[in-house]
This record gives sequence, C-alpha cells and structure tokens, in this order.
Amino acid sequence: MNDKTLINRPALVNYMEKLNAEKQRLSHQHIREMFADDPSRFDKMSITNDGVLFDYSKNRVDAKTLSILLEVARDSDLEQMRDTMFSGGKLNTTENRAVLHTALRNFSGEPVTVDGKDVMPDIKAELAKMEGFANSVRSGQYHLTGGKITDVVNIGIGGSDLGPRMATQSLREFNDGPKLHFLANSDATDLDDIIKLLDPATTLFIVASKSFTTAETMLNARNAKLWLESALGQDIGNHFCALSTNLEATQAFEISNERTFGFWDWVGGRFSIWSAIGLSLMIAIGPKRFEEFLKGASSADQHFLKAPLEENIPVIMALLGVWYRNVFNFPVQAVMPYDSRMARFPAWLQQLDMESNGKSVLKSNEQTTLDTGPIIFGEVGTNGQHAFYQLIHQGTTIIPCDFFLSATGYGGKENRNMLISNCLAQTEALMNGRTLEEADNNPHRVFEGNRPSNTFLYQKVTPHVLGMLMAFYEHKIFIQGVLWGINSFDQWGVELGKELVPAIEPMLETNKDLKAENSSTQGLLDAIHAMQK
Repeated sequence: MNDKTLINRPALVNYMEKLNAEKQRLSHQHIREMFADDPSRFDKMSITNDGVLFDYSKNRVDAKTLSILLEVARDSDLEQMRDTMFSGGKLNTTENRAVLHTALRNFSGEPVTVDGKDVMPDIKAELAKMEGFANSVRSGQYHLTGGKITDVVNIGIGGSDLGPRMATQSLREFNDGPKLHFLANSDATDLDDIIKLLDPATTLFIVASKSFTTAETMLNARNAKLWLESALGQDIGNHFCALSTNLEATQAFEISNERTFGFWDWVGGRFSIWSAIGLSLMIAIGPKRFEEFLKGASSADQHFLKAPLEENIPVIMALLGVWYRNVFNFPVQAVMPYDSRMARFPAWLQQLDMESNGKSVLKSNEQTTLDTGPIIFGEVGTNGQHAFYQLIHQGTTIIPCDFFLSATGYGGKENRNMLISNCLAQTEALMNGRTLEEADNNPHRVFEGNRPSNTFLYQKVTPHVLGMLMAFYEHKIFIQGVLWGINSFDQWGVELGKELVPAIEPMLETNKDLKAENSSTQGLLDAIHAMQK
C-alpha cells in the first residue's frame, strides 16, 4: 500500500483491529444476558425525536462498543462533512455538485448558498408554483376535455417513481384528491393495465424526467400521448405536465412552461421527492399535508444537525450498520414495516441505500479495502413471517433487521393488537432465541437468538412521521458513505447497461445483419428471433 493510499484511506480502516477485538470481547455475551445485567438498557439505548421512538437496545453492543464507534465517526470528520452538506458544499465530488435535498425542506428562514447564490428564493417560488397547480387540480378549477380531473398518472422511473409511489401508498389515509397511478416499467402491460382503469377525458399525466430523455419514461409518455390522441383527437396538451429542466424538450412535447416544474442539479434522483418530483404526492394529499411531510423531514434534519452524536438517531443507525457490515461481515439488512400502507418502503430504501453506497472506489480514486453498502430487502409484516423469517431466525446468515410499528395505526383494536403483538414477538424471538433445554432437546426447534434488530415506534404513519423516517435513512446512508470514504451521491454503475442498449436494439431487427460480441447474447437473440416467428 503506497503513502497516498494510507493518507486517503478512511479512518475506519485504522479502527478495524480495535473493533475486531471488541467483537471478540462480546463474542460470548448474548443480548439477553446484556438485558439481564442491565435493567435500564432500553432507557439507555432508545432515542425519541418529535414523536418517533428509535429502540436500538436489541443489538450486539454495549457502552464501550458504542464509544469506539463514535470515535470512528469523529475521526472521520463526520460533523464537518455534515455541516458542509447542509451549507451547500460540493460533496458530490465526481460530478462537482452540491448535495442539497435538505434545502428543499429548510424552514429555518436562513439562506442556503451554492456558488455564492442563495437558493431558497428559487425553492420557495417553485414550491408555490406546485401548490397553485395542485390546488387547481384538486379543486376542479383545472379542466380537461371531460371536466374535473379524476385520475393522475405519474410516469417516471427510479427516484421519479419509487419515492412518490411509496409515499402516496403510505399516506393513502390522507389521499383526498384524484386517484393516483404510477407507471415506470417499459413493459407495455403496465400501461395497458393502468389505462383500463382510466377515462381519457379526465386523466392527467405527469412526465417526470429531469433531462426529459429517460428512455423508459419517454417511451411510456409517447404511448400515453398516442392513447389520448386516439381517444380525444390532437389537442391533448393540457392532459400533460412535466417535472423537468429541459424546457426545449417539454415544449416540443406540447407541454407549456406553466405546466413544467423544475429542480436543480444538486437534487439527486433518489433524494428528489422533496422537490417537484413530489408533485403527484402533493396532488394526492394536498399542499398543506405536503408541507407537513417536508416539516417531518426538516425535524429529522434538525435532529441530525443538533443532537450530540451519542444521542443522534441517524448516527447510531449508521454506526450499527457499519459494525455489522465491516466487523461481523453481515452482508444483508432486512426492513419490515408492520403497516400494510408502508409495503413499498423496502423497495424505496433499496434504491436509496444500494444506489448510494454500492461503490468500490474511494473519493481518493483508490479501490476500497472495506465492504460497503449492504443488500436491502424486506416485506410488510406479518406476511414476511410466513415467507422468509425462517431464514432470519434459524438460517446460517445473520441478518440485522429494522422494524416499523404504529402504536394506534388504523382499523379495529383486534387487528391492531395482533399486529403489534406479532412485531414485538418477532424482535423478542430474534433476541432471546430458544435453548435446547427450552426446546425439549429437539435441535430443530432451537433458536440461537442473539440476532440484532432496531425498532421504530410512532403513533401512526402521518405525512410528518413518514417525512421524518425517510430523512433519517437519507442521513444514515450519507453517514455511512463518509465512514467508508465513498461518494454516496453519484450512480455511475447504472450507466453501462444503459449505454449498451442502443447497440443491442438494432439486432432485434431480422433484416439487419448484425452480430453480438459474445456467444451468449447472440444465442439469446437467435432464440428470441425464433420465438417471434
């Protein structure tokens, strides 16, 4: 390893020997024993912010472990990097951009500058434009061919779909606007399934693409336009609005500037729901509730900025993740919302985490020597209990889990109590396990336990609570990127496959004598041609 690598390597590398010794110290201590030794463990290892309780007491750590992990955070200049992000510094080093999704939910009244310019006036102006449009759609003032809008279809992919789709479903209780639909996949069946539910005369399409060139999105938008034209004729421009910065392209699509809503290059796609990309959510729940959603995220921002590191929810989340990923070598994390409305939360988090921290090159351009982002998966409870919990409880791979639980939620008391009981029972079973003696000497019924979990508890999912939870995870991922020394805000790994599409697509035309560069792709193309005859 050369001197440059030693200088640029993450501080975490320097702590690995110490952290591995800490793992060895705890290797013979079970989490249930930690609770037995310290009756106040929950009080010491739970944090509440603005109505959301984060319980991390069921983890393989004690005060000494946490103190070392906090040393890593401080030695990684986490607080300085945090302040740089919030103040508009260009943390996205590979694209020379600021990372300022936090400015979109800034209610402090303080300016936020990028390249010497305060961006807050532009943010407020765009938000006001969104609010005016959303109100006109919701009230019926904005008329289409058939009158008041009954259905809105958001056409987007990646961050232009996952965040709005998840949030709209999670907040369905608050949806008092038009019916919302989401179209992402270029598979024609997705569009076909949606348009069967629609009246073309009262349907509005939102085309969400910053560049207005995203292949899947533009294909779906063109097909939607053809469908409307076939049903209504040519004059259907007012059935579309755009979330984009490419005004030339939106105008060419016959979408006026008044119906085009923009955002900025310092807003990453997977962090963009707080911007114009959240227009579908605003239409669904209304501008006032959308503001509550932003203020929930702002509450998480202020907590991250002001709470001491040892009492800071996203900091503790991130440090525990690094502890398991790099010291225990656990490659997977499960996410289990015990709330059917939050069924898409794991899918949203997959992109947020795996696209952000699925990196192998340091900011210094060196190859990392550390494992980075975990594999994220999950399912709504209690469905997951009857699917993959078997592996989580008794499998050979230990999978740290995050649980989400509403104390009141929605529905009757019997359903609510069953849901709460199941969630608490699963976290307890993962922690305690069952000994051979307790299993009547039947080894198949033994659970080793000592399997870590966190639990988020809140009264129920509201716009405020959902915004806070989402922002906590955004900050967790940022913190882990700092600790690993990677850039969490680019996504070059998405590009290569997209770049190969234009070369392969012409090979699907049988009248062109084109050959693939490898026998596998060519063999698959030949089989496809044969099946299509």
